[in-house]
Amino acid sequence: MLYQIYETQRALLAPFSEFAGASAKLYRHPLSPFAQLPMAQRVSAAFDLAQRLAKEYEKPPFGIDSVRVDGVAVAVQEQVPITRPFCRLLRFKRFTDDPRALERMKTQPTVLVVAPLSGHHATLLRDTVRSLLREHKVFVTDWTDARMVPLAAGPFHLDDYVAYVQEFIRHIGANVHVISVCQPTVPTLAAVSLMASGGEFTPRTMTMMGGPIDARKSPTSVDNLASNKSAGWFEANVIFRVPPNYPGAGRRVYPGFLQHAGFVAMNPDRHVSSHYDYFKDLIRGDGESAEAHRQFYDEYNAVLDMPAEYYLDTIKTVFHDFALVNGTWRVDGRPVRPQDIADTPLLTIEGELDDISGAGQTAAAHGLCTGVPEAHHFHYDVEGAGHYGIFSGRRWRENVYPEVKAFIARYDHPGQGATAAGKPARTAQALRRPALARSAPRRGSATR
Repeated sequence: MLYQIYETQRALLAPFSEFAGASAKLYRHPLSPFAQLPMAQRVSAAFDLAQRLAKEYEKPPFGIDSVRVDGVAVAVQEQVPITRPFCRLLRFKRFTDDPRALERMKTQPTVLVVAPLSGHHATLLRDTVRSLLREHKVFVTDWTDARMVPLAAGPFHLDDYVAYVQEFIRHIGANVHVISVCQPTVPTLAAVSLMASGGEFTPRTMTMMGGPIDARKSPTSVDNLASNKSAGWFEANVIFRVPPNYPGAGRRVYPGFLQHAGFVAMNPDRHVSSHYDYFKDLIRGDGESAEAHRQFYDEYNAVLDMPAEYYLDTIKTVFHDFALVNGTWRVDGRPVRPQDIADTPLLTIEGELDDISGAGQTAAAHGLCTGVPEAHHFHYDVEGAGHYGIFSGRRWRENVYPEVKAFIARYDHPGQGATAAGKPARTAQALRRPALARSAPRRGSATR
């Protein structure tokens, strides 16, 4: 019933949002007589803010049409090599007629970015993708809003997520480097572990960023909520059926609007302050700051519904049973054994101020992947970075990305995997050595 109430409220607010948007323009346009009235800018700013608070936010596009490779502007086209009911595998294909850039692109590493299925769309990783495209061939998992998936497609469990990641890795091939951001660190590690246990190839490297590998370490408010409430509580309080006006009518989901309410509730003061700053920027005519606010909240407010089966499986596996770190997780009857991974070097990244995945949660992967020689374990702590800062924004571009790029480059050539590099040097110091990107500007601390 709550979902239907929300939809009714959204329908009632839609005309007001349109009215507020039109009124904001009426009091702002230089040719409008209303723009000449006293307090016109303030009235326009108030209507603009009201319009944004009342509107519905659709999934934004990646909007990456070009990127510079060795100083040359290269066209980028989104392609979809694989489509599944709950996910599309996107490839950002680059095109150029410049011989130098073309030759350079042929030899660049291939990266699969496993985006979170945890409320926001994959476009939240736009900055990640844009940076990677300068020096990598890039694939991204683009998860589908569950309310758009018909019931006939069947359920989607955490095991299915693992299977999707395995399928995408196999499709791209043995030259792939995998980067998982936040929630998918757990199923991605499971996918690679199962491939290693089955004698298949594994990715050349794994980079894991801000994920709950072991949610018992430095638990955050998110971890505490997930751990302290029973599975029955979650099923009774956050799981609803999609209303009839969507293709997925009748499907059980964790609705995006509830997830968004949870995101805002974590830092309400920050969001109120941000919107008030936006109001003041509009009054002052600071278009650049106002546009930055719009771009951020167009992304932040665009949320998707998660399949109920997948969400409840994740709560149980990651936050109740801690099945990955306890060695009790089975996917389709097969045990998940990270210790079987031998040929895939590992880099973990954590933000100092991450309030979603606490300190040590991602680094716990090193204690599980004991089959990888110690000299090929790397960890990077990003000082001053929150959860989003490790994959988006200035700290990502200036601090984190140089480390990721150097790590991938080090192991990109055949025969350069973890077991092919010979006897590791100074293994007792393996997680305490300087960062890979020694010349990269950064404020964080890095260890190897």
